[in-house]
Amino acid sequence: MNPIVHAELSWLVGARLAARRDRVLVTLAGVAPDLDGLTLLAGEEAYGTYHHVLSHGLLSASLCAAGMALLAERKAVVGALAFVTFHLHLLCDLAGSGPGWPIWYWWPFSLRQTMWDGQWNLASWQNSLIGLGATLAVLACALPLGRTAVELFSRRADEAVVKTLRARFGRS
Repeated sequence: MNPIVHAELSWLVGARLAARRDRVLVTLAGVAPDLDGLTLLAGEEAYGTYHHVLSHGLLSASLCAAGMALLAERKAVVGALAFVTFHLHLLCDLAGSGPGWPIWYWWPFSLRQTMWDGQWNLASWQNSLIGLGATLAVLACALPLGRTAVELFSRRADEAVVKTLRARFGRS
């Protein structure tokens, strides 16, 4: 699945948290599994060998959730939501990264692969539909919450997005 969609879905999980910092941490946990995608810098062979291995498992999920909790204002809540969004990423990858591409959930304790025989391609209508739904849900948050995932990059830009959406859809 597209990293932007991973971020949107993760932001939606934490969207109701009061502190922006906590929302950012929950979102970061949802994209953290793709840190092993940096193996692409060592070449396609390294990427093919290590992506979905190094940081797509329980050990990484636990370390990530603990790290996010340490940095958070609401430590327990953010730790739990970080664990959830990390696993949401793994679930999305299991479903929509392409047939025959497993994750090594138990690595480094086991080389047992986790796969699903119904996996769809990365460039599939299913991923496109999930991406569209996530984007619309993020934008819909502007009305009741007064924020969108644009806040991850710029508070000022997010305020403009919220103002525009509220003006267009009747909430000021």
